[in-house]
Formats: sequence, C-alpha cells, structure tokens
Amino acid sequence: MIVLKPILTAQTLKFIARQDNATHIILRDEQDNTSVQINALFTLDSYYITSDIIFDLKEDRFYNLTVYNDTEIIYKDKVFCTSQTDYSINNDSYIQRETNNDYITL
Repeated sequence: MIVLKPILTAQTLKFIARQDNATHIILRDEQDNTSVQINALFTLDSYYITSDIIFDLKEDRFYNLTVYNDTEIIYKDKVFCTSQTDYSINNDSYIQRETNNDYITL
C-alpha cells in the first residue's frame, strides 16, 4: 500500500512494475467510484519506476492505483491519503500475548 498526503504539490511515486516503461495511471476513488487519468513522465531508477506527480486527493480515503504502458496494465496497488507523518497500517494494533513456552516433546 502506498501512503500519500492531501497536498497539491508534487509527490514521488515509486514502484516496481512488470515492464520498464509507463505512460499513464488511473486513480479510482473507492468511496465515490470516480476515476481520473493522470499522464506523467516516468523514469527508470534501477528496478524502480519513479515519477513526481501532483495528486488531488481527499484525506482519509482509499484509492485504487493502476499503472499502464499504453493499454497494458503493468502495476496495481492501493493508495491511502493521510496527513499523518508517521502513519503505519500496524500502528498500535500489535498485542503481545503471554506465553510460558512449555513444550511437550514425545
């Protein structure tokens, strides 16, 4: 999952795709079910495809990201928009369970 901010300045999108080239992305809002096509300049950096894109995102929403090379889908992911600086999907959700580590050996 990719975490982006609800700002109107360029954010770097970085991913490993099936091919070395990309032409555009389709970003679908899961809440409204509306899609927008974003044409961008993509560059290859080692194994990663990167691009600096200005997104128009709403805070606390999930989006489906689909990257295309012409008509072929080369990458899919989920995007979450938040203004939190230290956001983690596992934040405060791990609970350590008590155990006595007694094992029975036969």
